[in-house]
Amino acid sequence: MRTLRNTGYCLVLISLGMTIFADPVEAKQPRLVPKLINSNSEPRGNKIFISEETQQVVRSSNQFAFDLYQQVRQQKGNLFFSPASISTALAMTYGGAEGLTEREMASVLHLSKHQNAHEGFSTLLSLLNSKGSHNGYSLCTANRLWGHKEFQLESDFLQLTRIKYRAELETLDFSEPEQARKAINEWVKQETQHKIVDLIGSGVLDPDTKIVLTNAIHFEGKWSSAFRKESTRKSPFHLTPANKVYVPTMQQQEKFWYTRNEDAEILSIPYQDQELSIVVILPINTDGLSTLEDKLTLGRFNEWMRQLQRDRPVNTRIPKFMMRSQFRLSDALKSLGMKSAFSNGADFSAMSQRQELKISNVIHQAFIEVDEKGTEAAAATAVINSYAPSGPGKQGKPVLTFHADHPFLFLIRDHRTGAVLFFGRVEQPEY
Repeated sequence: MRTLRNTGYCLVLISLGMTIFADPVEAKQPRLVPKLINSNSEPRGNKIFISEETQQVVRSSNQFAFDLYQQVRQQKGNLFFSPASISTALAMTYGGAEGLTEREMASVLHLSKHQNAHEGFSTLLSLLNSKGSHNGYSLCTANRLWGHKEFQLESDFLQLTRIKYRAELETLDFSEPEQARKAINEWVKQETQHKIVDLIGSGVLDPDTKIVLTNAIHFEGKWSSAFRKESTRKSPFHLTPANKVYVPTMQQQEKFWYTRNEDAEILSIPYQDQELSIVVILPINTDGLSTLEDKLTLGRFNEWMRQLQRDRPVNTRIPKFMMRSQFRLSDALKSLGMKSAFSNGADFSAMSQRQELKISNVIHQAFIEVDEKGTEAAAATAVINSYAPSGPGKQGKPVLTFHADHPFLFLIRDHRTGAVLFFGRVEQPEY
């Protein structure tokens, strides 16, 4: 056990996300167990095989998504983030943790020591870097490891991040923090198609910064059934039962996947190729968002997904919206139980045994735009370590109405794996 001083070099974790319409490396990896994923609960594209490790990672990442939402929901107004981006950046960092730090990170990320998490993330990243079976969408992720030019990292950790996360090491001179910041921000800008241009602000990096781990995710896709621009009208959106604004609202009547319960209406609108969709969760009551958030869990969400009825004719109205959110997630992660990683007693000895490291910042920024053609979204995360519809359905079904004219939640999911890629809340649409 090392004796840690009350100082430490810094590690910064940065995660990015964007949507458009649309332990060190183990000496021996366990055999992958292929499993066919194809369910009747939602519209799906091609059948694919994924490993048991990937299924476990998806369950872990989705549980983390709902845990984190309960933390960030306290932020007022619209919000948007990519749990897939954040969990990937944290998982890379987890690969360098030991002792209490490792155990706390595993608990927050819902990872088990018996689970081959890094293999699962590796396979998931391969699945998420795809263009759809008929190029109906583009989904890509990218990771990068930035190290101080004179700072030595353990070879096992570098092998882990390079092979499992495709995160190559690039050296920078953090004694010139402004130049280093610009270099990282330029990479982020390129990987998110110029949607996120200033992820790391001035003063975030300093000469004590030794490692920055970044993850970016970008999705661009068109609706399977596009909304006609000429049908978009300014319609009332009720901020409260007594207060409304008029916003550009898209509308169409089409067959979608729909269900309703005592708390909410849920509508799943697919993107082209039917492999991803946006799930809109609309409270029954105009002022019911907070109550819905109180009840929101992964278990309840999964049950709603199983209850979706396919090919229901739905008269749909959804506002156009665009939003950009940025988070400093250190306090949220500490509240979830990841405390030692931010302290002078942090143990990242599997990352470097030559210097004591701790996480100084976890920064996440995300962007989304939803209009008649589809959705554009991007997100990025950085962890900074410092010195210490499918085919036609039956005829004659009644036409349902789904009018998102008051605050609602939405998620973007990959049907093949069930992974929640993006998570957001619209309190007041802005476009």
